[in-house]
Amino acid sequence: MTSAVVHLVRLGRWGRTLARHGALRGIETDPLTPNRVRQLIRFIRIGARVPRTPRYADAFEAIGPAAIKLGQALATRPDLVGPEAAHDLLRLQDQAPPVPFATIRAAIETALEKPLDQIFTSIDEEPIGAASIAQVHRAVTLDGAHVAVKVLRPGIEDVMAQAVETYEWAAAHAERFGGELERLRPRQVIATFRQWTARELDLRREAASASELAEGAAAEPGFMVPAIDWQRTARRVLTLEWIDGIKLSDRAALLAAGHDLSALARTLVRSFLRQAIAEGFFHADMHQGNLFALPDGRLAAIDFGIMGRIDRRARLWLAEILHGLITGNYARVAEIHFEAQYVPSHHNIAEFTTALRSVGEPIRGLPVKDISVGQMLDGLFAITRDFDMPVQPHLLLLQKTMVMVEGVATALDPDINMWETAEPFVREWLRSELGPEAFVADRLREDVKLLLRLPDLLRRIEARFPPAGGAPPPPPLAEIRLVEHSRWARYAGIAILAAAAGAGVMALLG
Repeated sequence: MTSAVVHLVRLGRWGRTLARHGALRGIETDPLTPNRVRQLIRFIRIGARVPRTPRYADAFEAIGPAAIKLGQALATRPDLVGPEAAHDLLRLQDQAPPVPFATIRAAIETALEKPLDQIFTSIDEEPIGAASIAQVHRAVTLDGAHVAVKVLRPGIEDVMAQAVETYEWAAAHAERFGGELERLRPRQVIATFRQWTARELDLRREAASASELAEGAAAEPGFMVPAIDWQRTARRVLTLEWIDGIKLSDRAALLAAGHDLSALARTLVRSFLRQAIAEGFFHADMHQGNLFALPDGRLAAIDFGIMGRIDRRARLWLAEILHGLITGNYARVAEIHFEAQYVPSHHNIAEFTTALRSVGEPIRGLPVKDISVGQMLDGLFAITRDFDMPVQPHLLLLQKTMVMVEGVATALDPDINMWETAEPFVREWLRSELGPEAFVADRLREDVKLLLRLPDLLRRIEARFPPAGGAPPPPPLAEIRLVEHSRWARYAGIAILAAAAGAGVMALLG
């Protein structure tokens, strides 16, 4: 287990980089920031040339690959880092110098346990994309299929594991301050981040995500997910169908190829809604660089490292919330928040209804094309603090993706609006899920499941309360070892010395 000193040294080094880019200014000036945190930030930035305008994305890129991925995760948390920082983090460019092809060749042959000429007829030595975790090469298989081959960078697992361990350590200590930090659930943020990185560092899981998404997208004929070549896929290598299309970021090329941009925008919105609301499993990184228009007019997606999942009950709540805001039924939206326990029960539901009205009414008189889902969701975030609403990470990821999809769709067709496209879909889905037939079917299914679970339930009760002489229950899982308050002075001193040393080095180099 990594010592507290190592974690502090890492945090001090990263904090120094953030300070040089002005990325700690928001935390330092926030009145809710604990005094000890504010004082530590002041020590970290001693001697640093802090720019007037914070450069959050540049700071995370300077720290390294794990920070880039964490920055992408924090871009979904405007409530945690602030809207300015969240917006700037959206421009994170996950790019890195390519690994020499000799290293990539050895990695492929080791992962697939064959010489390269027994796997591919040809493979381009120059990558078509090189990021901090992996790079992608175009290749042709022995049967003539054109594919994209994604290969993990050597040693990236250790780099990410060390960083995530320190993130977890820091988040656990941050929650001990209580108050706003506890409400924002930093440990859950890092837990979600760990899940993301686990999927990206095991390319078989990314392949499985693509396969699952393809099954769910089958009902949307205009949306396509590339097929996985499972025979040429392993933990460190992913091979999938080559996408021969035009990136949605290249508007001029789309128009030159004769694509109907309005149709592409509608397909994008409907495919995302089907993924998120109907299937509960959605592509959570649908920016323009990951979306392609195919020659036949379909839309294709790539890069399945960041995926979101919402269970059926949460999807029903979400759909009812969206529909209630669209139709002005604020009382029902408030009831859902209390039923889902998003709002603590000690708050007044009527007061919360009024707060929701303050979000919904300003947009109800606007033309449909002028109503932004992103602005509406930002308004909802603004009232979470007043009503002590614990953060729901899965809904935040969905919110970030909805805003991203709206931005891409609007760039294709400025007159499209998520409301106009979403309302019929949401209404029909709610009718199918909440109608009388669905209610009867759900009750029958739940009752049958309960009956089938009874034997197992009895066995579990007996295992939990065994007769005399039975085995004791298993021990609880180990938790992160927290530094006691009485020891903070010693570690703070180490951090201050490290920061001072860093400041001295920077002064000499400057």
